[in-house]
Amino acid sequence: MRVTLLGTRGSILTPGPRFVRYGGNTSCVAVARDGEPPTVLLDAGSGLATAGSLFGPEPFRGSILLGHLHWDHVYGLPFFGAGDRRGARVRLFMPAQGDPYEALARPLSPPAFPIDVRELRGDWSVAGIEPGAFRTEGFTVLAAEIPHKGGRTYGYRVEDGTRSIAYLSDHSPTDLGMGPGGIGEYHDAALALATGVDLLIHDSQYTSEELVEKIDWGHCSYRYPIELAHRSGARRTLLFHHDPSHDDAALDIIAGLVADEPGVSLAVEGNVVDL
Repeated sequence: MRVTLLGTRGSILTPGPRFVRYGGNTSCVAVARDGEPPTVLLDAGSGLATAGSLFGPEPFRGSILLGHLHWDHVYGLPFFGAGDRRGARVRLFMPAQGDPYEALARPLSPPAFPIDVRELRGDWSVAGIEPGAFRTEGFTVLAAEIPHKGGRTYGYRVEDGTRSIAYLSDHSPTDLGMGPGGIGEYHDAALALATGVDLLIHDSQYTSEELVEKIDWGHCSYRYPIELAHRSGARRTLLFHHDPSHDDAALDIIAGLVADEPGVSLAVEGNVVDL
């Protein structure tokens, strides 16, 4: 499996010189296998608009798994060139919550945006899914509902029979209680997604001090995924969904604080992880 980080930022994209090294595009991760182009995309933030180099002139033929429908996870969809061309085949999955086209049209249709997803070129389908396991593009996917403010939200586990990744981009474990360390519960869904994975990609939006002030904002401390990895046996952890107020200098400080944690690093836009 090859994992390419197309967007690592949370909440809103952050252009400019202070955000160059870790990246300013919002959540999007591409998953490929056997040296092929990516066939699974996790979320569709502004990072999806930068995916052209992965596909070149070829149309995308694969699946997009949306964790939820907040703006920072969907506004790359109409700018995904490889998906908006003749010959493209796109299967888009999202947490079930009524008619999926109507749900997706709330952020992506007039007057908020000129078109909706049904006007993109290629063969697009949109489906709301319930938690559970399914197969797509040769991968086994486990979808599990996780707490996050403002709409139904899933984390995903993606396996190819040899390697596995867990993706929990937006996660508020304190919604279920403060947990043994005061930073959130290590609940069944999070553990099911992360147990034994080769790579855990996880929300790390706040410092411990910020979490106190923003306990109900829908995210977690960077300390939570580190402890989740310890409890679940995840082999490598990428701290993801960086806060828009955390510029390169602020993220350097967090990187220093986790430098002694085996297998833990900060997600960097453009990086490729081979499993």
